[in-house]
Amino acid sequence: MKKSFKKRYFFYIILVVLILFVKGAVYSDISFEELKKEYANKDSKFIEIDEMQVHYRDEGQGFPIVLIHGTGSSLHTWNDWTEDLKKDYRVIRMDLPAFGITGPNKNADYSIKSYTHFLHQFLMKINVAKFHLAGNSLGGNIAWNYAAEYPEEIEKLILVDASGLPTNKAQPAIFKMAKTPVLNSLFLYVTPKFFIKKNMEEVYVDDSKLTDDLVTRYHKMALRTGNRQAFIDRAKIDFKLGVRANLEKLKSVKTPTLLIWGAQDSWIPLDNGKRMDNLLPNSKLVILENSGHVPMEESPAESLAFLNAFLND
Repeated sequence: MKKSFKKRYFFYIILVVLILFVKGAVYSDISFEELKKEYANKDSKFIEIDEMQVHYRDEGQGFPIVLIHGTGSSLHTWNDWTEDLKKDYRVIRMDLPAFGITGPNKNADYSIKSYTHFLHQFLMKINVAKFHLAGNSLGGNIAWNYAAEYPEEIEKLILVDASGLPTNKAQPAIFKMAKTPVLNSLFLYVTPKFFIKKNMEEVYVDDSKLTDDLVTRYHKMALRTGNRQAFIDRAKIDFKLGVRANLEKLKSVKTPTLLIWGAQDSWIPLDNGKRMDNLLPNSKLVILENSGHVPMEESPAESLAFLNAFLND
């Protein structure tokens, strides 16, 4: 009898703790207007594409360079690069559909084909016909696919820890969660800040560079109305065009290409960078020994030195 009571008592204690935990981890959506007020600035602009108000920034003068962020990120990931590049270039960056202030698209289509089409629409609307193109992670995948589709538009291509080839690594936990029934429904409501921080610790090598302001921005961008569902929708998509199709498309990119890779990238390992370098007919790979998945954030000065040398060559 006493054992049965103790078991029930222990169960109720655990249940109460879980309820309190979940209550503390439940976050409401943040509206477009709220995020715009906090994270848009004097350089921010908005343009309508497919009924989305696309957030972008267009800074500096000179030959254009277009910067595309990765999954779960926003145009802010390029802040350090932009401060340097805008001295000599016209720097254009945007929040992709599903992310940042821009938020979800109406069709819930987050395929590479859809993103490539979106980028083409965006660039036509702002009258940019010839440019350098850089992308990180998902943004790198979009960038090299864009280079394959519209080679005449791109002067030079920069791929930073780009996706698009299969890896020998297990998927990050956040992607597994987004693909798992029940768990992905929970993700729509239970999105604690520490969970975002944990994923960022996987992306960075030096955790001391993860400031509270940085983690808070990533967290709030994830909570933008519609972004959590959009993340789930994107995670469910199989981005492989078929290994053979992907390889052939990558081989077709003749644009001069710089590959920048963090040696300690735990999401898209350096081996992928080496394979990409072997497949691209006109590429150069540079390795940042003390960087992870986002060298432009974690090691801006070192990555910029390689970038500027490439652009000035």
